[in-house]
Amino acid sequence: MVMSAPLREGSRLDDLSAVPGAAPGQPVIATERFTLRPLRASDAGMIAHYTADRRVAEGTRAIPHPLPPGASDSFVARALAADRTEDVWAIDGSEQNLSELLGVVSLTRMEGSQSELGFWIGAGFWNTGFATEAVAALVAANPHGARTLFAEAFQDNPGSARVLTNCGFVYLGDAESWSVARGSRVPTWTYLRKMA
Repeated sequence: MVMSAPLREGSRLDDLSAVPGAAPGQPVIATERFTLRPLRASDAGMIAHYTADRRVAEGTRAIPHPLPPGASDSFVARALAADRTEDVWAIDGSEQNLSELLGVVSLTRMEGSQSELGFWIGAGFWNTGFATEAVAALVAANPHGARTLFAEAFQDNPGSARVLTNCGFVYLGDAESWSVARGSRVPTWTYLRKMA
């Protein structure tokens, strides 16, 4: 289910109104166990907490380890900017008495009606199916109206590769990406999903 307004803190899905400072034009997407909603400034602390875990940081291209002071605040500010190219959703389980932030999932606009998908989940929530559920919901909603979605997983992270294949992504080839946390290039598997 896709909704056009971000949730107000403490609101129910049938009582939507704009969240002050929320990312403009970014839909709220409800799933069975959580809601994908635009980030809000109050998410910065939990983002810093989860990404301070070396395992989470090393599973991404862009998260440094150790996390510098203010990095999560800057990340949230970029996600809320009107001129952003990346839409970032919090995986919010508070409606089901879970954590308010379980992880994040994002889409970055590319040329030619294409987007790149990214995600990370707090280590305490690994192997729960949250990543698969979040990616599947974002793919089904296709808020960018993309014709093609791309994603990649580090080859030493087969769990993320399984999330992508479980959500209909097909293997495209091997590549390398720079990991800030690792300070090196890391072999990746690249995936795509045709949307239409």
